[in-house]
Amino acid sequence: MKIKSLLFTFWMFCLASPMVAQQPDARDILDRAADAFRREGGIKITFSVRAPEGNSNGSIRLKGDKFLLETEGVTTWFDGRTQWSYLASSDEVNVSEPAPEELQSINPYSWLSLYNQDYKLKVVKVGNASDDTTYKVVMTATKRSQDMQCVILYIEKGSFRPLKLSMVQRGSKDAVIVFINSYQTGKNYDDSLFVFDKQAYPTAEIVDLR
Repeated sequence: MKIKSLLFTFWMFCLASPMVAQQPDARDILDRAADAFRREGGIKITFSVRAPEGNSNGSIRLKGDKFLLETEGVTTWFDGRTQWSYLASSDEVNVSEPAPEELQSINPYSWLSLYNQDYKLKVVKVGNASDDTTYKVVMTATKRSQDMQCVILYIEKGSFRPLKLSMVQRGSKDAVIVFINSYQTGKNYDDSLFVFDKQAYPTAEIVDLR
């Protein structure tokens, strides 16, 4: 797994009726987490990634389906349709229009719309004291063609915010793990934040892949 493409991926997501003493099922949890995300406005998350290729840190700012992702050596903007990825090492910007499946390896919150498609969902015990505070949802691909074969999401009970994400890509036995270090909500982001500004990178070569 290439850390550049996978360290962008992390998280997901009812509350059991107060009249029924039972655990919410996996889809309920993911639905509730998706709803919580959509209600929180602009969000800024800092995270760290542990992968076979090494460890790294980054941040992502989100507004609806738009995002600005900053990692070591790579900055990615997405305005809901067009994506710009700036590679500092080559002073190059790749421009593309990613398909929903491609966004799985770029924007963690793309899972909010994709978990209903081609994945078997299951809630399992965390296995320690965190069972009282954390949901553990396992997403297993039902099609061999799915790039992400297994995703494990750790979601905080009450807030339904993501805490940690573990992913295994097709053809690999090693997991990439994303830890959420901070989660700030209510941010007021202008749409221009999610569009590449050529003036800020005057020497960058533009590579249009559309």
